[in-house]
Amino acid sequence: MTEATRSAEASLPPAPIDSAAAALLAAIVESSDDAIVSKTLDGQIRSWNGGARRIFGYRPDEIIGRPITTLIPVELHDEEHEIISKLRRGERIDHFDTVRITKDGRRIPISLSVSPVRDAQGRIIGASKVARDISGRRQAEELVRDAAQRNEEFLTLLAHELRNPLAPIRYALELRKHPNLSAGQRDAADAIIERQVAHMSRLLDDLFDVARMTRGKLELRRQSIELSSILATAVEAARPALDAQRHRLQFELPSAPIRLQGDPVRLAQVFSNLLINAAKFTNPGGNLVIEVAREDARATVSVRDDGKGIPEEMIQRLFTTFSQAAGAHEGPGAGLGVGLSLVHGLVTLHGGSIEARSAGPGLGSEFVVRLPVEAESAAEASPSALGRCATQTALRVLVVDDNHDAADSCRILLELAGHRVEVAYTATRGLELGEQFHPQSALLDIGLPDLDGYEVARRIRATDWGAQAVLVAVTGWGQFKDRQRAREAGFDRHVTKPIAPERLPTLLGPVGPEEARGF
Repeated sequence: MTEATRSAEASLPPAPIDSAAAALLAAIVESSDDAIVSKTLDGQIRSWNGGARRIFGYRPDEIIGRPITTLIPVELHDEEHEIISKLRRGERIDHFDTVRITKDGRRIPISLSVSPVRDAQGRIIGASKVARDISGRRQAEELVRDAAQRNEEFLTLLAHELRNPLAPIRYALELRKHPNLSAGQRDAADAIIERQVAHMSRLLDDLFDVARMTRGKLELRRQSIELSSILATAVEAARPALDAQRHRLQFELPSAPIRLQGDPVRLAQVFSNLLINAAKFTNPGGNLVIEVAREDARATVSVRDDGKGIPEEMIQRLFTTFSQAAGAHEGPGAGLGVGLSLVHGLVTLHGGSIEARSAGPGLGSEFVVRLPVEAESAAEASPSALGRCATQTALRVLVVDDNHDAADSCRILLELAGHRVEVAYTATRGLELGEQFHPQSALLDIGLPDLDGYEVARRIRATDWGAQAVLVAVTGWGQFKDRQRAREAGFDRHVTKPIAPERLPTLLGPVGPEEARGF
């Protein structure tokens, strides 16, 4: 019988066992994933199983006969003396977390249990140790701690970012109440509100897009489109950020057009995010360059700036959600660190790649996007879904929203576009107006005080006049399940608040097949 087999008995003299049982016990010990080691009371290793060999790296012939302190860091030698003292008193040590050293010098965390080994007369003659490598557990615990810390930091940052626009909005609204306000001051106050609402809307849109992409729910509406038109849309979206910092933007474009198969809205989002990011981290009056080239079957778009640059250690982490370079959270409109993560995800969904470059802090940065180009034989692009659903015809439109300001301002915008509009602040009143008015399109809030918008849509669809009406769900909820529920209730479109004013007319007309597939 080996010392290792006796380790199963901790505090009583071992009972006699036959040779077959001993062989079975020895086989169990040898095949254990845990390190099972026996030693004398003076610390000399006497047995060494397969688990010990796998964890610590020593073969039995390399370690048996050597002191157990071979495995113990110098600063923890006193720990071994305390263990021996407890063993001499007949005490057992259970699941003690500590650190040991492997043959190649690595320090690994282990969970250690130690039991006294007795001879036939019950005298303590040594000890058996069971050591379990808990590196995986420690890594998991570290991941949980990191996730909790990142979550707390994110919530703090989110609260900060959502509060930031509220102060200028509130001040601007107060300004507009002032009786001596000039027309120019009123216009300035309105511009402040518009900018800050756009900032909040963009922030929330990015968060929802990242969440949908993480769950694999973000769908692309692909079509043939020219790269220059995507960049023009992106520059238009980023123009306020560029102008606010007085940046100069330069284009370097090839003579021949480049066509892609992609979602024009999402691709424009990629390049507008990169431009806004460059504007944010470039000192006022800086220079930005967009350079486009074709390399075989791929288009390359470089967005360069002469701004603050990126530390080398941050380059590889830039595209991680909520990751920001040092100091990126400082200053106005710094954001949540989701923009570049979203860019990376959208580029990847298009079969492309993105690379960040920088010579270091203060030396500017460059983001290079590579996208597959359309085959030369590809058919000409069909009209976009946006073009199909836009309408110049005056329509009868019903707006139902319990937020009076939202409903009334929406009505004014639609009336200025030439439409005839009726407004209701409750679902019941909206249904009454529908029976009188027979609207061709309806913008329906979901969270109404009496009936929700889903029920309103179902009741409208059950009428003769409502069977062909274009119904648009207007809501703050934008997840996949919310869109699915809207579709099931009979809505043609589902949009999240706030709706960009220029988009309102595009929501009223019939839905084309491409848009219907991407509902």
